[in-house]
Amino acid sequence: MMIMNELVGVYALWYRELKVFLREKSRIVSSIVNPLIWLIAFGGGIGASFFPGANYTVFIFPGIIMLMTLFTSIFFGLYIVLDKKLDFFKEVLVAPLSRITLFVGKMLGGCTDALIQAALIIVIGLFFNVQYTAYSVIAIIFFITMIAVGTTSFGLALGSQLNSFEGFGLVQSFVIFPLYFLSGALYPLNNLPEWLFVITRINPLTYIVDGMRGALLGLNTFPVYQDALIALGFAVVMVAVGTYAFIKMRY
Repeated sequence: MMIMNELVGVYALWYRELKVFLREKSRIVSSIVNPLIWLIAFGGGIGASFFPGANYTVFIFPGIIMLMTLFTSIFFGLYIVLDKKLDFFKEVLVAPLSRITLFVGKMLGGCTDALIQAALIIVIGLFFNVQYTAYSVIAIIFFITMIAVGTTSFGLALGSQLNSFEGFGLVQSFVIFPLYFLSGALYPLNNLPEWLFVITRINPLTYIVDGMRGALLGLNTFPVYQDALIALGFAVVMVAVGTYAFIKMRY
C-alpha cells in the first residue's frame, strides 16, 4: 500500500509538470525557434565562412540538440524556487510522501519536457538534410535521456538549495556555457591543443555529443561504449546528488 502511494505521488508530480509545460505555449515555440537560430546563424553563417564545402550544420546538429536539452533541464530547477515562492512546495512537503518520491516525480517531469523539445528538434533536422537511421535515432534518444536525467537532477539539486532566482544567473555563466563550449559541440576534437583536449576529456558532455555525432555521421573521437558508459555514469551520479539534496533540503 505504501509503495502504491509513492508511485501515485510520482505520477501526480510528473503529470503536473507535463501539464504546466503543455500550457506554456511560449516554451514550445522557443523550443522550435531557438534551435533554428543556432542552426541558421552558426550552421549557415559561420559554417559557410570557415568550413566551405562542408555541411557544418549537420556537424553541429548533435551539439544543438544537447544545448537545448541542457538549458531546458538545468533551468527546471528554477521551478523549485518558484514553487517555494508560491508556497506550492510547502503543500507538497507536508504530503505523506518521501523526499525521494518528490525528487523522482519532479525529475521525470523535467526529463519529459526536455525529451519533447528534443523530439521537435529531431524533426527540424529533417529540413536541414540530417539523415537518420533506426540506430542513430535510438542512440540520440539514449544520449538525450542521459543528459536530461543528469542535468535535470543537477538543476533540482540547485533549486532545492537556493531561494532566489538571481542565483541561477551564476549557473549560466559558470556552469552551462563552460560545459557546453568545452564539449566539442561546435568544433572537432582532433586538432585541439593538448591542454584543451585534456579539458574536453574530463567534461561528460563531450562524450554525449561524441556519441550522437558518431551515430549520425560516424565521426567518433572515442569508442561508442565509452561514450555510453560515461553518459550513463553522469546520469547516475547526478541522480544521487539530486536525491541527497532533496533529503537535506530545508524549506
